[in-house]
Amino acid sequence: MQELLPEDKREFNKLQKRLRRHVGQAIADYNMIQEGDKVMVCLSGGKDSYTMLDILMSLQKSAPVKFDLVAVNLDQKQPGFPEHVLPEYLALIGVDYHILERDTYSIVQEKVPEGKTTCALCSRLRRGSLYGFAEEIGATKIALGHHRDDMLETLFLNMFYGGTLKAMPPKLLSDDGKNIVIRPMAYCVEKEIEAFSELKKFPIIPCNLCGSQDGLQRQVVKEMLQSWEKQHPGRLDTMFRAMQNVAPSQLADTDLFDFKNLEQKQVQMMAKRIDIVNAG
Repeated sequence: MQELLPEDKREFNKLQKRLRRHVGQAIADYNMIQEGDKVMVCLSGGKDSYTMLDILMSLQKSAPVKFDLVAVNLDQKQPGFPEHVLPEYLALIGVDYHILERDTYSIVQEKVPEGKTTCALCSRLRRGSLYGFAEEIGATKIALGHHRDDMLETLFLNMFYGGTLKAMPPKLLSDDGKNIVIRPMAYCVEKEIEAFSELKKFPIIPCNLCGSQDGLQRQVVKEMLQSWEKQHPGRLDTMFRAMQNVAPSQLADTDLFDFKNLEQKQVQMMAKRIDIVNAG
């Protein structure tokens, strides 16, 4: 990082402390990293994953448990991808790293009709490649750079377009049980990550395959949430707290709550009340 002006230095220190606090709290709340873990940090070349790696490296020095970090970038063979940027940066900061080469770009271009968004297929292919590589290198955790805003956007995307009430969990066991995924920046706000990234002057690599496509549903939801936050500051914080305070009995999912047998529960509760009165 280049030498900052005094006012920028103060802003940087505040941002770094806040991000460290949020990441540290998320790790503690969800028991994300344990003694002896080997954490595979998935690095895309975007602001979020750069920030995640930077904060994890900082926390590693003072953490109460010992854990290893290994940065992994998936080179998807996009035309014009600057292959030298990440190896040079990772070598400079002294972190163990791997560049995993998989030509998912060609598969996406072949399978997705012209004019359709490529994000869903690209994400599945990327996830499969990274999950498999984590096993190869013996990683016990896979760290992804999603933040609070990503999680809220996913919640609304699933409600609006998928008919499900789900988002991105801070910690996840993969369907096959082989991998545990963690999102250490679950409590971090995107605008603070962006400001931190700008001050650090990370060598950002833009995504020209899917992230820059126009009219994406996620972008529509993002703009909606930003509009709400502008009109009612603090609303997104409240919405995120709601994700942490779920009341299954106040929703309508019969798999999560036994609505059908409430009558039996009523009888049991009334019987207990009678026993208490009689005992008195």
